[in-house]
Parts: sequence; structure tokens; C-alpha cells
Amino acid sequence: MPLELKKVAPIELRAAGLDERWLQARIKDDTGLLGLGELEIIGREHRQPYGGRIDFLMHHAETDVFYEIEVMLGALDESHIIRTIEYWDIERQRRPQSDHRAVIVAEHITSRFFNVLRLLNRAVPMIAVQLSAFKLDDATIALHAVTVLDIVEEISDSDVSDQVEQTDRAYWEKKRDPTSLTVMDEIVSALRSRNIDPRLTYNKYHIALGSTGNNFCWFHPRKSAGYCHIEFRLNSESRDAALASLQGIGIDAFPRKTDIITFGITTKNLAEHMAEISGLLATAEEMSRR
Repeated sequence: MPLELKKVAPIELRAAGLDERWLQARIKDDTGLLGLGELEIIGREHRQPYGGRIDFLMHHAETDVFYEIEVMLGALDESHIIRTIEYWDIERQRRPQSDHRAVIVAEHITSRFFNVLRLLNRAVPMIAVQLSAFKLDDATIALHAVTVLDIVEEISDSDVSDQVEQTDRAYWEKKRDPTSLTVMDEIVSALRSRNIDPRLTYNKYHIALGSTGNNFCWFHPRKSAGYCHIEFRLNSESRDAALASLQGIGIDAFPRKTDIITFGITTKNLAEHMAEISGLLATAEEMSRR
């Protein structure tokens, strides 16, 4: 029996009559909703020694990493960013022997704050999760989390020296969900169909893509199945038009520096937009040889 296709659009939780306590309760029931792995809740609305409460303090037992998590409905704002960093700083001082991650969860993370978060990420190990809600029917709402910013993995070739610690594919298949590498594989295949001979270099913090020139694209596979963060370089003259092209087809793409575009994509969305994405990367590859 063929599968039935249904189109759904994201909704605002407040518009559906739901509040932050409802969302916190769902996260409490299943911490896996955040896409950060199986985490143990140490405290909910955890009181800080200097006032205020953090929405969640969670812990990953195997890695001994604590997650200071702030959850909000609607679009991300400055106060929640500041609060999350404050909570992170307090908890890391209380438990200096462990690693800590500042996590901000919001329904919308706009390009304005994405750039701010990236800058902060140089000093604070921050994770940003965009949690979208979809109404499936009158009685059912689905929640889908996408990690739009993660720690360290955001570093590209343009940010590090030539002395990059190289790894191999097995390292990445162990570090991330193997299906997240499928996005990279399908893009490489699409470029080959355009008579480009891609060259992949597996590094500790990214997988670089080049051909006969300089690297022009960097992949950051995620722990979420089938999701990958991508950066590619054009030039300052062509970047804005390419950015508008991606945003015009519904991809949350963001500018970085004067010539970089960054976005996240799933295997499902990649299949729908492969022609546009591979076309832009083919242009980036051509520029890398000039």
C-alpha cells in the first residue's frame, strides 16, 4: 500500500493554547526530544545560588557532561541568551571537574541571533536547538528539534591553521550518526554528475570538500539521524544572491564573514532541493580554482 503524503506547516505553540510549562513537561517526559542524546534530569527549574532558576539541569553519565538548558516559546531574545550563559557559568563553578554546555531552546532562532551565538560560541560552549511544532490533527502535535549551532564543530578551514588533525570516515561514523554522513555522500555524488571530481578530507572538527583548487565546502555531521550542517565559500559579490536563493526555497541559510554561507539540511530536504544546492556548490567549486 503506497504511503500517503501530507503537507504540514509549523505552528506557534502559544497559538495552539500551549505554554512553556506544557513544553517543559514534554521534555521532562522524554529528554530525547532535544536531540542531545539520552540525558538524565538533575533538576527542573533548578534554583541557582545567586537567584533565578534554570529550566533544566541535565547530565550525560557516560561523558560526564552537564547541560544547562533554557527553554522558551517563540523567537529567541537577548534575555534568554544572557540567562543561559549565567546559568552555565554558575554550574561550571559548582562542578569544575566536569564539562558543561549552555543550551538554548527556542521555536525560532533568526539570523540576527545566530550570528551573535556563533561569536559567543568562541568563549562559551553553546548549543542552540530550534524546536518546531507541527499540528498533525485536532488532537496531535509533533515536536521536531534541529540543532542549529553546536560547540567546536562549527569551526571551518577558514578559522584554523593548516595544522589540522586529520581523521578518517570511521572516526566520524563513530562520533556522529552514520546516516548524517549520507547528506555529504549524496552531495558528492551530485557534484560528480556535474563532471566535478570531489576530494574529501576528514579532519577532527569537520570534513572538508575540495577538488583541484582550495577547499570550498565543509561538512559538520550531527548526532541527529540524517542531519548535517554545511558551510561553503563563494565570494563577497555572489554570496548575497546565493543566500537569497536558498532562503527563497525555505532553507534556513545564514551569512558568515563576507563570503561564507552556512545552513543545516536533512536527507529528506536535500532530496527536494538537490538541484539548487548542488548548483551553488558547483559554482563554489569553480571559484575555488580561480
